[in-house]
Amino acid sequence: MLLVSICVATFIVLALMQPPRRVTFLLEWGTIPANIFDAHQPLSQQLRDPALLRLVTALFIHVAWLHLLSNLLFLMIFGIPAERTLGSVRFLVLFLLGGMVANFVGAMSLAGVIRPIIGCSGAVSAVLGAYVSLFPRARLGLVLPLGFYLEFVRVPAFLLIGIWALLQLLFSYVGPSYGGYAWWTHVAGFLFGVMFAFLSRGAIVRRMRR
Repeated sequence: MLLVSICVATFIVLALMQPPRRVTFLLEWGTIPANIFDAHQPLSQQLRDPALLRLVTALFIHVAWLHLLSNLLFLMIFGIPAERTLGSVRFLVLFLLGGMVANFVGAMSLAGVIRPIIGCSGAVSAVLGAYVSLFPRARLGLVLPLGFYLEFVRVPAFLLIGIWALLQLLFSYVGPSYGGYAWWTHVAGFLFGVMFAFLSRGAIVRRMRR
């Protein structure tokens, strides 16, 4: 809920800004591939650059309500059970570190681009990857409008994750205003989440025994 609140608050603040100030804000706090990754400099030197802080701040920036809503919806659906299993601290590490790795890979794939990568899509992808690793056969209950009635159905988690992937692909084609044009950001986030959950299994077992 803390992560959701920060994203919503940032969105409202940006919506109230004048367009020139909003653009400046995005350039200051979004992940700019040209500023984050330079193929002509040693990687070890770039990893010590304070500009890497923008890999985190970019996670909480959304300028389109559809992008924000889709991210937060899937974060709530898959994040709540993941947080209960991992614990709040470990889940926060998953979100932030997964988002950082995702944005960094996205910056590498778009080296030289001056448009910002924004939004928590990479971090949410990490949460989805962790969920798949933790609950590979999970089915989720959904309430769907069928005609004049609401029907409760249980669907495989993989189906919803597939819908998420299609949404991100759509954002990639719609344009950078959604912060979703870095497709490799989502792939890297998902793979990070899978590995993070796998490596956390020992800690999860110890936590459950307490």
